This record gives sequence, C-alpha cells and structure tokens, in this order.
Amino acid sequence: MKATVDSFIESQQFLQENCTVLVAVSGGADSMALLHYLKELKKEKNLTLIALSVDHGLRGNESLEDLQFVQSTCQEWGIEFSGTSVDVTSYKKKHGCGTQQAARSLRYDFFEQQMSLYEADVLALAHHGDDQAETLIMRLMRVTNPAAFQGIPLERVFGKGRIIRPLLCVEKQAILEYCKINQVPFRDDPSNADPVYTRNYIRLNILPLFKEQNPKFHRHAQLLSQRATEDEAFLHTQANSMVENVVKKGIGGREVSFEINEFSGYPIALQRRAFHLILNYLYRKAPNDLSYIHEEQFFDILNREMANARLDFPEGLRLYRSYGTVTFRFGQAGEPYTFELSPGESITLPDGGEISLSTSSDNQKSESAHAFACDIAHVSLPLIIRTRQPGDRMSCKGMEGSKKIKDIFIDQKVPADKRDTWPIVTDHTGRILWLVGLKKSEGKPSEVGTGEWLHVHYKNNETL
Repeated sequence: MKATVDSFIESQQFLQENCTVLVAVSGGADSMALLHYLKELKKEKNLTLIALSVDHGLRGNESLEDLQFVQSTCQEWGIEFSGTSVDVTSYKKKHGCGTQQAARSLRYDFFEQQMSLYEADVLALAHHGDDQAETLIMRLMRVTNPAAFQGIPLERVFGKGRIIRPLLCVEKQAILEYCKINQVPFRDDPSNADPVYTRNYIRLNILPLFKEQNPKFHRHAQLLSQRATEDEAFLHTQANSMVENVVKKGIGGREVSFEINEFSGYPIALQRRAFHLILNYLYRKAPNDLSYIHEEQFFDILNREMANARLDFPEGLRLYRSYGTVTFRFGQAGEPYTFELSPGESITLPDGGEISLSTSSDNQKSESAHAFACDIAHVSLPLIIRTRQPGDRMSCKGMEGSKKIKDIFIDQKVPADKRDTWPIVTDHTGRILWLVGLKKSEGKPSEVGTGEWLHVHYKNNETL
C-alpha cells in the first residue's frame, strides 16, 4: 500500500513540505491506516500532524469509546489530538434532516473550525478505492444527469485550505493488509455490516460481483471518476458561457427567460447543463422532488410546435412558453386589479409599472407606444386602469367595428402568462381607450372638442 500511496500523493501533489495536516480519524481501519501512514511520512516532509475525531453519539458508549481509542493511540504515537462530541438528534429536529446528513453537517462544521484554529493547509480523509466504486454504483442507480455521474473528488477547497483523499488509489483489502503488517490497531463499527443502508448493501452484495469480473475494479472506478470530472468541468464552463449569452435574468433572481431558437442552437449536452444551471440559479438549493421527469417535460415543451404552454416545478416555480420565448418565474401570474385615475394623478401597478394622467392644450396626439392622448370631451372621467375581463372588445384606429382583446393579444404575440395582468385604460363608462403598448382608440372624432387634451403615460423598467 505504501508505495502506491506514495506515488499517488506525488502525482497529485497533495502534500508539500512543512505543511499542516489535519486527519479525520473515526477509529476504523481506513482512518487509522491513514493516520499511521502520515505519521511515518511526518519526518520525511516535516509535517505538522493533528488528528481529529468526532463522537456522533449514535451508538451510546461505543461511539464515545471510539473517540477515546483514537485519543489514546495518538498519545502513544506522539500525535496531537482534538476531539468533540455532537448532538445529532437535536440537530435533526432543528433542521428537519436525516441522521446521516445531520452527522455529516456537524462533523464538517467541527473540521472547518479546526482548519481555521490550526491554520491548516489540508484535511486528509480516508475514503478508499472501494468507497469510490460503491459511490459510482450508487450514482448509476439513482441519477440520469451525466453531470451528476461523478465519484468522490480527489480534492476540493475546504475552509482556507483543501480536503485531500490519499487512499482513493487503493482498495479496502490493501488497507487491511497494511494494518496487519504494521500492527495498526482499529475498531470495527457494527453498523457498517447492516445491509439496511444502501451503501452497505452495495458493499456486501453488489461490489463483489463487479470484482469477480474485474479484480481491479476500484482502479477502473477511480479513472472513470477522474475522467468524468475533467470532462464535466469543461462542459460546465461551456454551459456557463451559453447561459451568459442566451439567458436573461430578471430583477431579484426570481425570473429568467430565453429565446427558444437561440437556446436550441447549442448542442444538446450544453442545453441539458444550461437547464440545470437555470434551476440552480433560481432555487439556490434544489428541492428533493425535482427529478429527471421535469427535464424530460422541459425538452418536450421546448421541441414541440406550440404557441403557449406551462409547466409546474416544485416550490411554486413555473415555466411559461409563449411563442418563441421561455420564461421561468416563481408564483402565480398575478391577481386582477382595478384603479381609478384622475388628471394630475399617477398609479403604480403591481408589476412596478406606473401610469400617469395629465391635461394640456396640446392637441397633437402622441405616437409613442407608451403614451395616449385624446380630447377630454370624448371621455368620461375618472379613467379606469384595469386588467382584462371576459368579452372585452375595443374599436381601434383604422378598423371598422371592434375586435376582441383576446384576439389582439394573439395577433401581437403577447405571452400567455402576461395577458391576465396587462393594463387596459377605459373611461368611466367602460369604453376601452388604450390597450397599453398595443392598440389605441381614436375616441369620437365626430364630436366637437374642447381644446383640452388628456395625456396618459406609461413607464416601466421592462418594455411590455
């Protein structure tokens, strides 16, 4: 084992001379072998070595005895020791998580504190090649996203230093043989033999079948994990670039949108990763009930010929397809509203838009899409600003008769999710004067005017 680990550490440049190394030690064979190995390496590289141990309190006195065993062994070997006991049960109740997640969170909180206290360069963990193989088998059983099919990383940033895993290059049997040859004491955790846990079931029943066919399967799994990680890093960078170029982010981080033609112009491998980057951006932490089915539904909506569609995601996130645009947004589309507006006043709409009303003697109607003007004699005040209602119709410039508001929305390709909150300006009798930003009424040109004109202005950070 020693020669293999020596070569592995050198190739990965895990340890530099004179660095401070923390070692997570549970008392089992893996972590005790790692501690012994680093003890032997200490003089060669002038390492500062500190062992860390955590009693999770899950096996009563046995788990406390594990911690005490590690402490006494460190005293015998002349290694500095730091240990703690944590309350997993209380953490579970407070945070609503499972036992393993609670134990891991508390354990890593302690590790990070010690990293800061000792100003350590690395934290060494004792995951080995069989752990890697088990992890990949578990991922194969559970994930459909290629980006998630990666094993335990060789190293990663942690606190102000790094986590390293020097034993990923060797299998469990080699570790047990190392302990035997070097008379390294260790304690067995009986829960590791309980097949009720998925990882234990894989270790006891599935991994041996793989090893029958390929005795070096642990090495195969490690190479697969490394290469998948390298490939994914490249694809992730490309997908990030794609999102920057194609996806528009709304204010507050609660909405994004993109044009389907632009999005679909990229390779499907990047589209999939961009989809997950969008969800990561919106959710911050992905909900448990988010699954591959949502990805399938997303691409179904993206690729089918349809004008409008909606897809519901967990926790109130919705996808809207409106013609050539896809929008992700949290919450309902919006509630109906009605406001009265008199000259000299302004109102703020629920979406942050603002509509104001003023008067002047200027009889030049504004041609702006965001302004409307008419002679005051042609309307009944106060004006009404509201959302659409069933049967809404309006008479428009250059058109005989009237047209349904619904049909105007369709003609103008207004996204379906925006139609129910689109502002409509009517006079006090209910006659529609202006479908804001889209169509205007000319009032009643046959009537004699007063020379006083009403001016309605709409403004918003976003163009309707």
